[in-house]
Amino acid sequence: MADTVNDAQQTPDIAQPWAELGLKPDEYERIRSILDRRPTACELAMYSVMWSEHCSYKSSKIHLKKFGALSQDTPRGPLLAGIGENAGVVDIGHGYAVTFKAESHNHPSFVEPYQGAATGVGGIVRDILAMGARPVAVMDPLRFGPLDAPDTRRVMPGIVAGVGGYGNCLGLPNIGGEVVFDSTYAGNPLVNALCVGVLRHEDLHLAHASGVGNKVILYGAATGGDGIGGVSVLASETFDSDGPAKRPSVQVGDPFMEKLLIECTLELFSEGLISGIQDLGGAGLSCATSELASAGDGGMHVDLDLVPLRDSSLSPEEILMSESQERMMAVVTPDKVDAFMAICRKWEVQATVIGEVTDGEHLVIDWHGATVVDVPPRTVAHDGPTYDRPYSRPEWIDAVMADDANELPRDNSPEGLKQALLTMVGSPNLADKSWVTDQYDRYVRGNSVLAQPEDSGVIRIDEETGLGIALATDCNSRFAYLNPYLGAQLALAEAYRNVAVVGAEPVAITDCLNFGSPEDPAVMWQFVEAILGLVDGCQQLGIPVTGGNVSFYNQTGETAILPTPVVGVLGVIDDVAARTPMGFSHPGDAVVMLGTTREEMSGSQWADVVHGGHLGGQPPQVDLDHERRLALVMRAAAAEGLLSSAHDLADGGLAQALVESALRHDQGVALTLPTGEGAAYEPAVQLFSESAGRALVSLAGQHLRRLRELCEEHGVELTRLGEVTGAPALEINGLISLDLAEIREVWTAPIPAAMGA
Repeated sequence: MADTVNDAQQTPDIAQPWAELGLKPDEYERIRSILDRRPTACELAMYSVMWSEHCSYKSSKIHLKKFGALSQDTPRGPLLAGIGENAGVVDIGHGYAVTFKAESHNHPSFVEPYQGAATGVGGIVRDILAMGARPVAVMDPLRFGPLDAPDTRRVMPGIVAGVGGYGNCLGLPNIGGEVVFDSTYAGNPLVNALCVGVLRHEDLHLAHASGVGNKVILYGAATGGDGIGGVSVLASETFDSDGPAKRPSVQVGDPFMEKLLIECTLELFSEGLISGIQDLGGAGLSCATSELASAGDGGMHVDLDLVPLRDSSLSPEEILMSESQERMMAVVTPDKVDAFMAICRKWEVQATVIGEVTDGEHLVIDWHGATVVDVPPRTVAHDGPTYDRPYSRPEWIDAVMADDANELPRDNSPEGLKQALLTMVGSPNLADKSWVTDQYDRYVRGNSVLAQPEDSGVIRIDEETGLGIALATDCNSRFAYLNPYLGAQLALAEAYRNVAVVGAEPVAITDCLNFGSPEDPAVMWQFVEAILGLVDGCQQLGIPVTGGNVSFYNQTGETAILPTPVVGVLGVIDDVAARTPMGFSHPGDAVVMLGTTREEMSGSQWADVVHGGHLGGQPPQVDLDHERRLALVMRAAAAEGLLSSAHDLADGGLAQALVESALRHDQGVALTLPTGEGAAYEPAVQLFSESAGRALVSLAGQHLRRLRELCEEHGVELTRLGEVTGAPALEINGLISLDLAEIREVWTAPIPAAMGA
């Protein structure tokens, strides 16, 4: 028999497993105070998952409120929807809007790599769908332990296969992301997923349940025992050295069901049959019912006996906590229910009326004729605990910052530079990632204009005008470890620059903030500093944060991951035909660097790879006004058709940008680095420094004068380095002479070798 509200009133002192469900003593007492009685087993289940760190943001929301102080205007106009909705929505012109968001599925992907990653993609796709948009592309920033670690060999193939398998089956191109290796991610890989969707302004839908008598319809897959507690529990505690102590079953994805759900939902939208909608992701029915009711103007009544089940033995608590995938909940007026059901039958999507909107103020859920939930929905969905966790600058940070990589020995001999370049090119973080990206369909649907390994993914939105969008995700967690404030700004700057170098105008950001335990004051300090860095950075760049995700407890035992505030930037390009790709393509083109190189070796790949994992000093300077001016140059140059190629300088510095640009189309290059008294720095700094605000471009000689004018107009330094030769070699003024074939062999080998390919 289920534990009913009547039972709760009659047996106030019965022992309940609140601690096992992740609640703190004061949280349990607060629930009792809200209800003026003990909770039923179902209510306890709902509060426990909805008040989890993953769902309630209880350790972060006090700091996330700082994003609300930012202007909600993009360079293209006001946001159509922002923080607090399933995803942010940006007006891009011509009546089109774009919605995009990133989320994490880190802990489930460690427990069950394939399904954890696959359902991470499925969940973020449904968030975009719930806004009324057609999902058009995905991206996946991934972080793993050392490439040669046994656990990386276990989790990486499954995670990559899960991301690719689910997205490919949905017919969604995977247009970008990152693959990064570091020892701190051993036992705690990061699987962040971003989805972008397109809608007309009039198609925007928000999550609320209004209108007394309106029906609540659950549609999509049946509810099963997979994912009970799922991400809501897994993502809310630290793993010990043996993995997670709690091992709820990870959700199991069915991308073919999701594809039917997408097409069915889009037709329901187009026919005007939906008054409110919510996807069922983390916390399942507990989330969908409480959030819809909380955002509405009344109450809600639901009969759990009507929920279609794959497992008839599930208890009502398990039904409420299940995170089974491919499910949506809609609010529909009674006169439209028949038409709603007809469309669901057409798409072979199961749909069931399980309740209705009431004129009360409570969410009431019945099971076998008795009431098992009777709660104020806002207390479940929105008024959970808020913690102002203690945070303090850690004592160890001073010693780390003092360990300056600029003081490390640098070998500027031809042999030393050549060896450093080859060693870096063949290191896991700079090596070719096509073992990963070749498992993703990058061009399905036919609107992918640019995809990996380009600096940004570019998608055409409108065939008539050529209107398109660009997206990039970035984070250098080594920089964030050295200085989380500057590290977050450097992540923002790099993503902003990656969007700009293809010729798009950066307009808005989403974020996925991955950190260790919030109960560690040093971790909370890193988090608070990163938030402040993003707030200040977005204010300077004039772009809003549209929403995002926080993932805490990313650590194994006492070892927290490097702070990893992933930033995704959305750009708009008026005509995708004018985009600028990366990669040298025309022999005789001039090769030019825009921006200024400084002696900034700390946190660099050079320090890591050449000097045995060195991580100390201060990260590169951030000049966001310069980033904005560089972006103006790149957009104008693209619009005027001046450039053959462009590539931002980031990990590995100028040397890596040259290698990637030359290997893209097997076009060699000959350069002359400044030397002697006129040179600001010696060759090792010029080649391997990771100063921000730089781009490498190639262009026909007749366009060089106009590019120089643009740079002078916007105050951006221009340095001519050499030219594209078309010969199969990389030549640097007597310092380095390498065959592209030799570089390619070193560059492509590491990941396939480690994965046994």
